[in-house]
Amino acid sequence: MLGLSTIEAAAVEAAGGEPMLEQVRAWSAVNSGSRNLPGLAEVAGLLAEAFSALPGALELRDPAAVEEVDASGALRRLDHGRNLHLRVRPEAPFQLLLTGHMDTVFAADHPFQQVFWREPGAVLGGPGVADMKGGLAVMLAALKAVEASPLSERLGYEVVVNSDEEVGSSGSAALIAEAARGKRAAFTYEPSALPDGTLAGARPGSGNFSLVVTGRSAHAGRNPEEGRNAVLAAADLALRLERAKAPGLAINPARIDGGGPNNVVPDHAILRLNMRPAAAATQAGARQLLESAVAAVEREREVRIAVHGGFGRPPKPLDARAEKLFRLVARCSADLGRPVGWRDSGGVCDGNNIAACGVPVVDTMGVRGGAIHSNDEYLIVESLHERARLSALAMMRLAGGEGL
Repeated sequence: MLGLSTIEAAAVEAAGGEPMLEQVRAWSAVNSGSRNLPGLAEVAGLLAEAFSALPGALELRDPAAVEEVDASGALRRLDHGRNLHLRVRPEAPFQLLLTGHMDTVFAADHPFQQVFWREPGAVLGGPGVADMKGGLAVMLAALKAVEASPLSERLGYEVVVNSDEEVGSSGSAALIAEAARGKRAAFTYEPSALPDGTLAGARPGSGNFSLVVTGRSAHAGRNPEEGRNAVLAAADLALRLERAKAPGLAINPARIDGGGPNNVVPDHAILRLNMRPAAAATQAGARQLLESAVAAVEREREVRIAVHGGFGRPPKPLDARAEKLFRLVARCSADLGRPVGWRDSGGVCDGNNIAACGVPVVDTMGVRGGAIHSNDEYLIVESLHERARLSALAMMRLAGGEGL
């Protein structure tokens, strides 16, 4: 380990010695799909017990009220799990935000439920082992090591582990924004962008929309000309938007709900849509593009279209402050014998929202692994110790005044 002080070396070794593998196996054995409220409650309890080893005020916070458009076009309440929130030393000179998520993409009835060895002792498979229960174990190990350090009194921090990151964080975005206030930097524990440990740099934004189309029903044989086909209008809108995508703006019409018997002109349809702008200016243009396409289809097909949703993940560019934080993390990794770089990513996460609050963030401080969101998800076990040591060292250096 190059250039580490005695205090730093002690913290690094302590972080690497925490029982992270046992935690990951226990936490990943409990299904915590974003809509599985009992499973999320169980995992939240396990995490609260584990994070109670840290000082400060820990609580499980209720989510914000959220609504969604159902298949009938009506708004309905959408329940989420509670979110873990920990606040430690708000008076300390350096304030850091750390975030992660307890939910996974695997529902309670999904076939991928078991934790198992893909390569004994080296590669662990299972739902959420990389994304991101491994990252939560890394975060906790690093914080426990820093707490045992003489530099701990210089570092204050808030931890938010939310229950709905995989579905856009709509129930926890306000809590994350609240926790981001006054922070000098942030780490989020998503898995690395590549299995070699590469970090994710700039990210696009992401917006999800439900476009509710109301037409007019009619008999498909006797008087179809009197009808206004909502399914055709939704399809027309999807094709217009697909043709409008351009460099810096990805558009994905994902689903159309609606229709009915073959002999009825359908008067109802819903187009589900995702838009990913690369920059803030592109996001503003994307919203205008959507409104223009909606107006054209309404006019030409004589239907009404209600637009629900918005951009829940703002674009995350790499500004000068973020680059400084990335360079600090890269120096720490090199000093630990594992050089690391970063590259832009097409994915989004809570790091987008943190950056939009004006806080520089490295949002792939979690484990090395791969095949996330699939039945082949895996964790490279040695990266638990590797990334816990990296986080501990980066936190120590931030507390000591380096980097920002």
